[in-house]
Amino acid sequence: MKLLHRFFIAIIVFSCTGTSFSQKIKPKKVKESMQQVADWQIANFDGLYSDRKKPHHPLDWTNAALYVGMAKWASMADDDTYYEWLKNIGEENEWQLHKRKYHADDHAVGQMYVELFQKYKDEKMIAPTKEQFSFLMFHPSQSVLNWGTPYHQDRWNWCDALFMAPPVLAKLYKVTGEKKYLDFMMSEFKASTDFLFDKEENLYYRDERYFDKLDNGTKVFWSRGNGWVFAGLVNIMNELDPKSEEYAYFLDIYKKMAKKLIEIQTPEGHWAMSLLGQEFYPTPETSGSSFYVYGLAWGVNNGILDKKTYEPAVKKGWNAMASHVTKDGMLGYVQPIGAAPGKAWPDKTEVYGTGAYLSAGTEVYKLYGGE
Repeated sequence: MKLLHRFFIAIIVFSCTGTSFSQKIKPKKVKESMQQVADWQIANFDGLYSDRKKPHHPLDWTNAALYVGMAKWASMADDDTYYEWLKNIGEENEWQLHKRKYHADDHAVGQMYVELFQKYKDEKMIAPTKEQFSFLMFHPSQSVLNWGTPYHQDRWNWCDALFMAPPVLAKLYKVTGEKKYLDFMMSEFKASTDFLFDKEENLYYRDERYFDKLDNGTKVFWSRGNGWVFAGLVNIMNELDPKSEEYAYFLDIYKKMAKKLIEIQTPEGHWAMSLLGQEFYPTPETSGSSFYVYGLAWGVNNGILDKKTYEPAVKKGWNAMASHVTKDGMLGYVQPIGAAPGKAWPDKTEVYGTGAYLSAGTEVYKLYGGE
């Protein structure tokens, strides 16, 4: 009876929400939603909306993920207000990365610095980032990737890291032309993928602790964790020559993940917090899901993914994400900081969720005719 009841509930939910998925996506509406979300986040930059005790440090990975999306939004906004907001953060922090020298999370803000350098051509914006990565390449960590070993997070042994640090290196390679950044990124990314990627499911484990874990009988693939990877792949490929061997490596992983993702998208349009456990995690989650919308829309826009096959997933996903933006502009249902499937609430948000939503919006806008 319980299963039958659940089935009817699912049918009712799908019936009630299905009409929104058929709605035509209009570029003007996408842009309006993005601006509303960006403005709300800036106004509430130090707000505590996810049971935190104090605001994140401006250079923390959480905010760095916001800046990635905000920089994308700034590039399509009608004035330089958002660029100026980002530039002010860089200036106030003297263009430094965060405090841990080797930890990928503390490198992520470098993505914003390189974006601003590309606009303003001011070398001081990337000088500290170049210096720190030069040090790391001359003094590479000797740690192994196994969880809990000494200094294990000095390397990319958790999948989130593949969004945080590799795109910085790809961007440095693009703006400097120095291959050392590309070579180091490729070596470390391949090591992490060989360690964390499940070739049967074409998804990434969050870290070694989840290799043999089951959740209600399913393998544990954390949605936002794989969202970090999927968006990271796009952000890396954006900096590489599409004809290069390195690009081909990332494209292969990207296509495998994309194929899997449209197979496991929920009827409601989001992706379950445990990707293979929709039945056990019915609550929407907008940070991981927004990253998937971003990555899939990018693939269609670049002629990599077949539009007929993948556009419906983008449409359904974007409409679902936009439906969780409050009238004030807060993106709800963002899972709090974590490392595994959990819970999300309509009145809880986090800055990285906003970053993911803004990233998604830039590609959705292009897909539906925005210029």
